[in-house]
Amino acid sequence: METTLYNQSGKSAGTIKLPESIFGLTWNADLMHQVVTGMQSNKRAGTADARGRGEVRGGGKKPWKQKGTGQARHGSIRSPIWKGGGVTHGPLAEKNYNKKINQKMKTKALYVALSEKLRAGKILFVEDIKLAGIKTKDAAKIMKSLSSVEGFTTLGGTRRVGLLSLGTVNTTTEKSFQNLPQIDVDTFRNLNPLDVMSYRYLIITNPTEAVSFLESKMKPTVKKAK
Repeated sequence: METTLYNQSGKSAGTIKLPESIFGLTWNADLMHQVVTGMQSNKRAGTADARGRGEVRGGGKKPWKQKGTGQARHGSIRSPIWKGGGVTHGPLAEKNYNKKINQKMKTKALYVALSEKLRAGKILFVEDIKLAGIKTKDAAKIMKSLSSVEGFTTLGGTRRVGLLSLGTVNTTTEKSFQNLPQIDVDTFRNLNPLDVMSYRYLIITNPTEAVSFLESKMKPTVKKAK
């Protein structure tokens, strides 16, 4: 399968061949749900904590006598029904939200997400992005040019809708784009199913190198004999 390759000016620069094994897979809802929700769970800090009635201060003395006051019976102001009392079944910091995700499942989910994103016409392949220096103004011009491509018009807006996936770590490019509200920047080596599904658009630079790396993710590693 082939798709159009663009330059940083938003003009067509030819075509690029894409492997069916990565960009031609059918949608797998069960796999995507399992992997994406697992990744979201692994990102949880797990720091939320509420004190139970045995952990809050005060309440050592019975508020008032059991009978004769005309009020309801209470044994402690630590009770959950009192303001400032303990919380019933509240979150505990020691809870572990981590979920194991099989590496092959995660890779397959990435391929499925890329295939779906390409079918929707939301992946833009760009030859390379070159900037003379760290300058947000130049980065904004590039984003305006790329937003002229059909189907990517909202890249020129102010909402965070896109992920720019670079071939290698490039401080000049990253710092130039970091102040733009509509784009986030990362390398394609960190690309994962959650990122692909979280953004409306995906811009991949150095696509030939990116495809080679993606293909290598499914190749079995050969263990050296001891």
